Amino acid sequence: MDYILASASPRRKELLGQILPKFEVIPATADEKVNMSLFPDKMACALAESKCDEVFANNPYKTVIGCDTIVVFNGKILGKPKDKEDAFNTLKMLSGKTHFVITGVCVRSPFKKLVDFDKTEVKFNILSDEFIKQYVDSGSPMDKAGSYGIQDGGIVNEYYGSYTNVVGLPVNLTKNLLDGVRTEK
Repeated sequence: MDYILASASPRRKELLGQILPKFEVIPATADEKVNMSLFPDKMACALAESKCDEVFANNPYKTVIGCDTIVVFNGKILGKPKDKEDAFNTLKMLSGKTHFVITGVCVRSPFKKLVDFDKTEVKFNILSDEFIKQYVDSGSPMDKAGSYGIQDGGIVNEYYGSYTNVVGLPVNLTKNLLDGVRTEK
């Protein structure tokens, strides 16, 4: 069976490589249109499904993996930062506080489509303005939901749930979904 990751994220590619020896990368290109009336877990799943379906439409004989990660703080969804100021403000807001990371995953084969999500609770360290400025200036937060990467040191104090979910691809969930679509019918 041929596999496609519908994402350009190098972090997702690395994580998927832990469970699939061979796959190709064909990023979804459609705008991420968000239905703000959905609960965050449903929104992450809908975005993942949309990406998966877009790539599957041109590759109907392959198995496509689509994902989307969102960060939720006090009921507000935090996407990727618009600019350095937005990244700084997001990190300042999350400093010392707890939020949730939700990743929706959609796996679609010629036989079946499965969609699910993983949710991880994350608590930040208290971050100084100087630390935040240096981190933002590094460029690392600019392509990440919530303006941070858990793999970047000094930011996260503790987490409850899947580490790989926070990175962008919950490995155990993805493996279970792949196992589920491998069967006909």
